[in-house]
Amino acid sequence: MAFNPSSKQLSGIKGLVFVAALLPFLRVAWLVARQVPVDPLEFITHETGDWALYLLCVTLAVTPLRRLSGWNWLVKLRRMLGLFTFFYALLHFIAFFWFDHFFDLAAMLRDVAKRPFILVGFTAFVLLIPLAATSTNGMIRRLGGKRWQWLHRLIYLIAPLAVLHFWWMKSAKNNLAQPMLFAAIVALLLGLRVLWSWSRARTAARA
Repeated sequence: MAFNPSSKQLSGIKGLVFVAALLPFLRVAWLVARQVPVDPLEFITHETGDWALYLLCVTLAVTPLRRLSGWNWLVKLRRMLGLFTFFYALLHFIAFFWFDHFFDLAAMLRDVAKRPFILVGFTAFVLLIPLAATSTNGMIRRLGGKRWQWLHRLIYLIAPLAVLHFWWMKSAKNNLAQPMLFAAIVALLLGLRVLWSWSRARTAARA
């Protein structure tokens, strides 16, 4: 059944999504302030990284959900979800750069070069930066719709890199259940896009 919320209802939904996406950060801040985690640095690093990946998957899920449900208004949540993805990825990077290396750029780059899973994660984070920087309506107008869309297709590279980063990190601890789940989710979400793109091209060729 189609659900088309009014402007007021959509504002309420956006508010709920905003609060829900912010709650993990507030939880981490609260637990660290109370000195609950045994290793606060490891806790912050893992929690922010996990939530960046969770929200990346949710952001990728918006288009398939919109197409399958007919709820076109879901697109209006995608920008917020994408920015929260970047927010948690930024916190994840800050935890690595600040707490782990105390803003020593040379030490960080040596660590990145030495450990492939960090290089992959760092690459995914760097590729997220232009997407976050061009998320405003003003930047869409400046770039033009087509160029903006091409730029934001970087997400199709970022998502596999993020999963690979998570996979390598967990494989060191022989814990592959979560990485396999994320890999399956991302493969499904990207695979649907490939299928729909192929279907459009086939339909256009027959026309």
